[in-house]
Amino acid sequence: MTFIPLEPGSPPGPSPERRDAARNRERLLGAARELIEQCGADALTMDRLAEAAGVGKGTVFRRFGSRAGLMMTLLSDAEADFQARFMFGPPPLGPGAPGLDRLVAFGAARIAFVLEYGELARAADVSARNRFEVPAVVLWHRHIEFLLREEGMDSDPWLMAMFLGAALEPDRLLHTVRVRTVSPDRLAESWRELVTRVVRGG
Repeated sequence: MTFIPLEPGSPPGPSPERRDAARNRERLLGAARELIEQCGADALTMDRLAEAAGVGKGTVFRRFGSRAGLMMTLLSDAEADFQARFMFGPPPLGPGAPGLDRLVAFGAARIAFVLEYGELARAADVSARNRFEVPAVVLWHRHIEFLLREEGMDSDPWLMAMFLGAALEPDRLLHTVRVRTVSPDRLAESWRELVTRVVRGG
């Protein structure tokens, strides 16, 4: 879904593009953002983007590979920032706090992220063929597993991390807020109770 920073201060992107390629990329991304603002992420297709940007459909596919690739690129900067916060940022989200505190903070931060970038996050989820193997998703899963292990869980923490991660899926969170009218604060508090029970076994 995005570029994962390897160490603090390292650039979270690929090698620099040629200027003309970078201009074309920003032109396409600008047109994509305008279409999403006008019609929503679900209405954004590669055909509509090509037409809006005044380029051939093949150009769009060469640049992004697929609709999922386009959605992931649109999310990339925000996702890289989120990754940097939980990998290198201040506690309790970043290193330096107990594992349980970090788990609580991770869930609350992820809920806030999804509610801010929900349409894109949901569209990227739906568009990706192997959405559970996307690098960002794998990283979240490993992070949750690491924190569970740090808290002493030795009973299949990998599988437990998968179940906890499922509670933070964009489609589920957006439905819960928009359709079930559950407040973000209530979601975050329920996440706190869930991970506390999981870690403490009660």
